[in-house]
Amino acid sequence: MAPRPQRGLLQALLWGLSFFFSLPGPVWLQPSLPPQSSPPPEPHPCHTCRALVDSFNKGLERTIRDNFGGGNTAWEEEKLSKYKDSETRLVEVLEGVCSKSDFECHRLLELSEELVESWWFHKQQEAPDLFQWLCSDSLKLCCPSGTFGPSCLPCPGGTERPCGGYGQCEGEGTRGGSGHCDCQAGYGGEACGQCGLGYFEAERNASHLVCSACFGSCARCSGPEESNCLQCKKGWALHHLKCVDIDECGTERANCGADQFCVNTEGSYECRDCAKACLGCMGAGPGRCKKCSPGYQQVGSKCLDVDECETEVCPGENEQCENTEGGYRCVCAEGYQQMEGICVKEQIPESAGFFSEMTEDELVVLQQMFFGVIICALATLAAKGDLVFTAIFIGAVAAMTGYWLSERSDRVLEGFIKGR
Repeated sequence: MAPRPQRGLLQALLWGLSFFFSLPGPVWLQPSLPPQSSPPPEPHPCHTCRALVDSFNKGLERTIRDNFGGGNTAWEEEKLSKYKDSETRLVEVLEGVCSKSDFECHRLLELSEELVESWWFHKQQEAPDLFQWLCSDSLKLCCPSGTFGPSCLPCPGGTERPCGGYGQCEGEGTRGGSGHCDCQAGYGGEACGQCGLGYFEAERNASHLVCSACFGSCARCSGPEESNCLQCKKGWALHHLKCVDIDECGTERANCGADQFCVNTEGSYECRDCAKACLGCMGAGPGRCKKCSPGYQQVGSKCLDVDECETEVCPGENEQCENTEGGYRCVCAEGYQQMEGICVKEQIPESAGFFSEMTEDELVVLQQMFFGVIICALATLAAKGDLVFTAIFIGAVAAMTGYWLSERSDRVLEGFIKGR
């Protein structure tokens, strides 16, 4: 009897199809997720409070503009005096202070809502600056301009011109920060009141300082020319008010490895690798070697590769030598391949048939699918009333039924006897 197809094969096929169609879409069409970026840093509470007050003031302007300006001046003046400080106007302003996505603003507004109401109804006359009253005096989140830190200390350079006007005072206007001056390029010192490294005073008066760049190799100078140097940058030496490049390679100041050579550059030096043929070198190429590497030999002034294949170095059967840079390798001759350490003749595979890679179970399934297609075609023709095709169809069904019963007769009979 012909072998029966295994049920596991069909079950695996059906399971794979059901899983594929259960996916939300083809895997290769699913959009890739963008790389996760780090969240932006949270703003300082003082900056949040300042933004809240700025939005509040804009709301005051908007409510006046939207509710008045019709033309009846006397009536508007009477109504405006009532609306100006009313609870209705306060509610309208507060509703638009924070955008929906500004979580920090909403949180601060919730914490300070009673203070804002107190200022609106009782403190406006004596404290007209809401920012100063709310953010600095009440919540103590901010400092006056030119000051920093928990105690609102003056920035270096004073509160009028923090950092001399040539830098940024860290934490200025907030209750945080160190007060350190981050100076602009060309300026330095505690309060940015001096010229930085590589710059000189081009102009100075009681209130202003102009710093210009020195010549490229100068660290300190009295002017922009090459001959105005007072101190040189690293890698340069002062000679008659000029900075001259130091040759670190010639003065043995360089620190290169044993298989490297030194190359002098402007104000510095580089360490570059020797040629592969060299064991230590004085420059680039195989002609500057101190000693030749293994696999190379001295030929005149150069270290050249030794061709090891000129001698018998591959003793294995069907092996041949292949020369490489500084060495060699043994490979199998043409028509041979290495297998378990020896070279054996390559086996030319026979041409495979169309069904050669299919298992026996898969062939049986393929046969039954083919017969199914044929029977469906015959059934279609038989349905049209053609007697010849009707007879062929009945015969094919009978043949398939007989085949099926012959394959399973033993199990059917055994089940029938047990059932009785």
